Amino acid sequence: MKQINAEDGWSDFLDLCSQIKNPKKFDKAFSLFLTFEERENMASRYLIIKALLEGKLTQREIAEKYKVSIAQITRGSNALKIIDPEFKKFLETKLN
Repeated sequence: MKQINAEDGWSDFLDLCSQIKNPKKFDKAFSLFLTFEERENMASRYLIIKALLEGKLTQREIAEKYKVSIAQITRGSNALKIIDPEFKKFLETKLN
């Protein structure tokens, strides 16, 4: 019998998410799998990435506007520096 590991679980979770087409069902799924704090962290990360891609605010302004730390913004900024350029373009078109 094959041993299931966290990587398999993550892959299966992503597969499940790709099958959900309705925002209300996404909300139900994320409410099931994520704590309130985890959902709040994801929302903050989304807002940070979106603001960084828009490029209209400084990191300090983003921190003030969304009540997040400079460290969180730095992590988002560093993540954007290493992602695939094609995926970054995809994000820019979807988030702007």
